[in-house]
Amino acid sequence: MLFEPFTARKLTLSNRAVMSPMTRSRAVKANVPNASMAEYYSQRATAGLIVTEGTSPSPNGLGYARIPGLFNADQARGWKLVTNAVHTKGGKIVLQLMHTGRVTHVANLPAGAEVVGPSAAISPGEMYTDSQGMQPYSVPRPMNDQDISTAVKEYATSAALAIEAGFDGIELHAANGYLIEQFLNPHVNDRTDAYGAGIAGRNRFALEVASAVSAAIGAGRVGIRLSPFGVFNGTGAFPEVEEQTIALVQALSGMGLLYVHVLDHSAMGAPPVPATLKKSLRDAFNGPFILAGGFDAASAEKALNEKRADLIAFGRPFLANPDLVMRMQANAELNTPDMATFYTPGPKGYTDYPALTA
Repeated sequence: MLFEPFTARKLTLSNRAVMSPMTRSRAVKANVPNASMAEYYSQRATAGLIVTEGTSPSPNGLGYARIPGLFNADQARGWKLVTNAVHTKGGKIVLQLMHTGRVTHVANLPAGAEVVGPSAAISPGEMYTDSQGMQPYSVPRPMNDQDISTAVKEYATSAALAIEAGFDGIELHAANGYLIEQFLNPHVNDRTDAYGAGIAGRNRFALEVASAVSAAIGAGRVGIRLSPFGVFNGTGAFPEVEEQTIALVQALSGMGLLYVHVLDHSAMGAPPVPATLKKSLRDAFNGPFILAGGFDAASAEKALNEKRADLIAFGRPFLANPDLVMRMQANAELNTPDMATFYTPGPKGYTDYPALTA
């Protein structure tokens, strides 16, 4: 089933292999996508669906060095290079919208931007900056109602720009401890107002963003990624996590979103997402369901045959193997990812991985 076509809403995919979003930090000038990025994504256009690296809808969300944005005309033109290159190869591509929220240092932000989050809680640990090396995360300013309204509008505006730039849709990054999950997770969100009190309060920001983006571009072009039980960036499980995530997905199902994408980090050492929760989320969502986390061809095929998912996402295997689908079909050996070049500027470890036909 992995190599069979699949129709996701109105989107016809050539196979059921999804390229996961992966930060690559190659937008070296003003967070604008470039020709190198177009080459990288076009090399991987045989994926059934490409989900781009996290892309900020706001200057405030550019938390990592050299990540791309999509909130101005230059960035839209840069992304058009990417979508044209992928579509020329027959691929399908959606843009992942990722606002980093509190997960940043001010040295990574452009002039006039600020570190914001649902609360004043600082993200634990340190992060890399091009100008100052490793630094502790900056203190976020708690978002007021106007800040929240502005952020929701920024997501919607960015989604509209994505469609103008030629994307087939967008994915909301509500995982890995970034802004949407910061609101979802009580380890970060200690608010007592309508955006933090109980399950409904913590889910509110995610649902408002999904609603605004759906109004801007149509719900059938909007996917979302979730990582319940993930521990990145000071998150982690909490007593109501299963009940809350099911309630969130039920509400998203009612909107008619393009897909729900569930990431299980257990292959990287985090607690697993219980199989019972994955099934409950699949049952709760009336639409395409993507699973991600440590899959290979055999385990992906098994999950699809057991109807645990409609699509399977692969991360690092696609990073190192531009022709991953062909390699899996041929049961060929895979290239090994070079971790030292995951986030470094330039083509090394980016566009120079060999294909089988090279």
